Amino acid sequence: MLETTQKINSSFEFLNSVGDIPEDLFRELESISEFKRVKAGHQVVKFNEVPTKVYLLVSGIIRCYLSTESGKEYNKSFYFPTSFMGPLTALVKKQPSRFVFETISECELYEVDYAKLMQLYNKSTVLKRFYSKVLEMVYMQYEKRLVDLISLDATERYLELRKEHPNIDRLISQYHIASYLGITPVQLSRIRKKILDN
Repeated sequence: MLETTQKINSSFEFLNSVGDIPEDLFRELESISEFKRVKAGHQVVKFNEVPTKVYLLVSGIIRCYLSTESGKEYNKSFYFPTSFMGPLTALVKKQPSRFVFETISECELYEVDYAKLMQLYNKSTVLKRFYSKVLEMVYMQYEKRLVDLISLDATERYLELRKEHPNIDRLISQYHIASYLGITPVQLSRIRKKILDN
């Protein structure tokens, strides 16, 4: 019970760091949310599933990836505490998700009912402002990712990733990092060796 209370308090503090959330609105958000612990390798959102939830990641790491028909996986993004996530296009359009969201490690997260969140959104000016800020954050991250892919070479992208997440090599497998960078694990190994040699 104490641990759950600490998680709730921590989440309240995080939400307030994004935008001021009054306690009564936080309690309403809490009432449409469910706290979950999930093991590594769990698909929070499955391919072709019509999603109904958005998530606040409290601990652990989640990857979002796209699979080709041949079964090759491309990591679109990694999510670290504390971050919001979900297949936004699929949620808004109520269509099957093209992306899979899968836990890389054991994770703790809040699962929020999207339809109920939108009902709250429609009657709360505060939540509308908060939601806009979250969308701004998500878009800026997406824009940065796009710029990095276009303007940086593989070594520079890897160094940028390490700058953002210094422990990335200990937290995520070489295979997943290489997929995120758009290179093979062998290429990533060569980049790491070159950096060490220099």
